[in-house]
Amino acid sequence: MTTRSSAPPQEYSAQRLGRARLAVSALFLTNGALFANILPHYPAIKDGLDLSNAAFGISVAAFPLGAITAGLAAGALVRRFRSSRVATIGTWFIGLAILLAGIAPSWAVLTATLFLAGAMDAITDVAQNSHGLRVQKLYRRSILNSFHAVWSIGAVLGGLMGAAAAGLSIPRGLHLTVSFVLFSALTLACYRFLLPGREPVESGGEPVAATATRGAVRRGALATAGVLAALVVIGIAGALVEDAGSTWAAVYLTDALDATPTVAGLGFVALVGLQFVGRLFGDRLVDRFGQRTVAQAGGTLAAVGMGTALLFPSIPLTILGFGLAGLGVATLVPAAMHSADELPGLRAGTGLTVISWLLRLGFLLSPPIVGAVADSSSLRVGLIVVPLAGVLTLLASPALPKRVATR
Repeated sequence: MTTRSSAPPQEYSAQRLGRARLAVSALFLTNGALFANILPHYPAIKDGLDLSNAAFGISVAAFPLGAITAGLAAGALVRRFRSSRVATIGTWFIGLAILLAGIAPSWAVLTATLFLAGAMDAITDVAQNSHGLRVQKLYRRSILNSFHAVWSIGAVLGGLMGAAAAGLSIPRGLHLTVSFVLFSALTLACYRFLLPGREPVESGGEPVAATATRGAVRRGALATAGVLAALVVIGIAGALVEDAGSTWAAVYLTDALDATPTVAGLGFVALVGLQFVGRLFGDRLVDRFGQRTVAQAGGTLAAVGMGTALLFPSIPLTILGFGLAGLGVATLVPAAMHSADELPGLRAGTGLTVISWLLRLGFLLSPPIVGAVADSSSLRVGLIVVPLAGVLTLLASPALPKRVATR
């Protein structure tokens, strides 16, 4: 078993640290809001370009494909240019790419711009989480769920902005330009309050004791790899549910249930809204009941809630089902990230990097699979992926600790 060592964290005043926390929260807010602004426009974009469900699913899958392609470069960029700069500049590129996707004149342009947005999102995601973990270490207590809760606020805000614009027939180009300028200005205003300097360099795990046998080392490595794989499954389960809400909620409510554009946008809003509630109280729930129990309860809620909505399709029940699914998976990604970062036998940050990169497979694989199933059967059948994600969470939950260790 390895241990970790690092230099004592630099001290900041409580006021300075509070400003840094607010600035990181602003990064998470803008990251959630920018992409969410385009989601209620998806049905109109799909119809305007005359895309099949499968073709549209491939376009949407370009976002996670871009994220996977660029994700491994994020660490090097953060080390070279600092997390604060990378997160801020990356946010600007996300907003620009989303704007271009909203006014794309063809399937190819839509796919290319969503690929660019995904690439920038992966880099920005690592940078803002890296800076958030840096602030968390200075706080000496868990605040990671609060940052992800603020992301959910941003996603709700962006979803409501997009739904209102779609309902009022505001031109997509105008709406997404306003969104781009507004949230880019916010990140620029908050940049000066982020922590200065480069990321602290931590040493990796200490050498394994000389008395350890080669077989023991191998067994330990295999055990760690197995736990990490299960944590990846948990992260992907959360990603599957989030993607189902962001990509297909509005399309399903519009095409299958004849909802108006404004009402159709509420499926995603319900998902991220209740996801925010879950993350808002997530730290306290985990402290009281443990990560494993919270994840098991959440997986059950997602499976039963969305499963019931698919069995008895109606607009109110479907919106509620997406909301319960969002509540159920609220703590999954933060829990997987935290647990992976604490795995013994890995260099500091390795588990977090692996989780951040691989969980995007859920975003990559979900849209084309659901789209293909929808074309061959129905979108209602394709959305079975949501309750299945809840079942996957239950199966993989033993990888999570019963209690979070305090340091």
